[in-house]
Amino acid sequence: MKNKFRTGFVHFSKVISPAMLATILVGIICGIILFIPPINGLADSGDFYNTLLSNGLYRFSTHYNQYNDFVIKKFGILQYYNENHFYTVSSQMIFVRLAVFLNKLFYSKTVFDIRFMGLVNSSFYLGGIYLLTKSLVTPIRKIKNYIIALLVVLIFGDAAYILFFNSFYSEAQMLIFTVYLFAAIMSLARNIYQRHWPMIGVFFLNAILLVTTKQASASLTISLILISIGLLFLPDFKARRMAIIFGSLLIFMAGTGIYLSASPETRDANNFESFAHGVLLDNSDPTTQVEKGGINGQFALSRGDNYYIGSYTAIKPSGKYVRKNLLRKNGIGWVARYYLGNPKQLFQLLNVAASNITSVQPANIGNYPRDSGHRALSRYKYFMIYSSMVRFFYPGKYAFDCLMALSATMCYAVGGYLDIKGHRYHGILRFFLVLGLMVAVVYIPIYTIVTAGASDLAQRLFMVGTSLNLTFLLFITDILNHTLWHTDGKVGDDD
Repeated sequence: MKNKFRTGFVHFSKVISPAMLATILVGIICGIILFIPPINGLADSGDFYNTLLSNGLYRFSTHYNQYNDFVIKKFGILQYYNENHFYTVSSQMIFVRLAVFLNKLFYSKTVFDIRFMGLVNSSFYLGGIYLLTKSLVTPIRKIKNYIIALLVVLIFGDAAYILFFNSFYSEAQMLIFTVYLFAAIMSLARNIYQRHWPMIGVFFLNAILLVTTKQASASLTISLILISIGLLFLPDFKARRMAIIFGSLLIFMAGTGIYLSASPETRDANNFESFAHGVLLDNSDPTTQVEKGGINGQFALSRGDNYYIGSYTAIKPSGKYVRKNLLRKNGIGWVARYYLGNPKQLFQLLNVAASNITSVQPANIGNYPRDSGHRALSRYKYFMIYSSMVRFFYPGKYAFDCLMALSATMCYAVGGYLDIKGHRYHGILRFFLVLGLMVAVVYIPIYTIVTAGASDLAQRLFMVGTSLNLTFLLFITDILNHTLWHTDGKVGDDD
């Protein structure tokens, strides 16, 4: 029986590599979720507005609510001049414009089908899955490397991620860019390809695209620059030194540019959310506390309010009075000073943030179209083993997140130190990769609370959960391959 299994596995491994297996399985999952009726995706929580306007798309008029309840399958394509052509600039536009182009080419010039968005996103994603798996398991096709491939499928073929592809949420592109840049660093660390330049280019390209997906992505600039430092330790790097420094500078400029490009309305909305959903939350005496900071105590009545109101509220958040007497005073500096004086409240809000890391998707939105026969706000329940397990077992405490980040950084610091002594670069690149990811885990929740409060936490903390998942995958891979601290084995390319 054992001999038959071994013979069968040898034949199978000659035809299907671990990277190809992971790509095929994730492709099947994407096909089932995104394209087989009733299709699945994410309903609009109100975030599609800018993306639609910026890319010449619009909603069809309906007699029913188009937000939250159901996935919208069809949108209109503007036929005339779009006065909002440059309303929002982000790297997401590349994917949306490509999807619109393919839609016009193969389907309709007047109606946009959301499945073309799923097609573009999933196509790029599958390339990333192949590169990611290959970077972790090449060159040996042993059973343990097929186990690693299945782990890649379990984590990154999870429907919690895939559902983003049939939507206009920028998290879909953030996931794709992150997978590519992670795989590029690991390909360089494992010396999979003879030439380093292509993977260096893949890293910097995807890093720049990642920080420019939306304004909040600018917070990833520090982490990505830290990761890029590891590239300086590649052998014969002198000729590449200036190119790598220039690439890091481009990341910084891109992150700064996307942050500064936010419209005044977006800044006002973030300032108000950071106040109403941050400063005023978990505050026993908000009136006194905000008056100490020079803000009229009457604004404590806006606790829990949203900038874009849907019903009656005590005061209009976007009104001139609020703009003059609140939003022009409570910028990031004011909020940061407030939390320095109220660290207990900040830590409580960070715990709220930590409890949302495993949510991944926006809360209270449906995953089915209106004609699917499912009720409003119905959620997709299949291919969610990993995300369900994480939600159940993960503690959801900020102190635990920090402990995880510190433990992972120290663990890979040992491998980095040993590789510096051994004049190798595998562990050094891995160390800076993990360091960058763990800095994001610690820093992004603080940045989120200070700049936007405790609103839309699942989306704003998307990169925290993704960073933890990638680090977990890397850790398990190194344990199985016995390369956690011993990286002196030579890796070639036979895939």
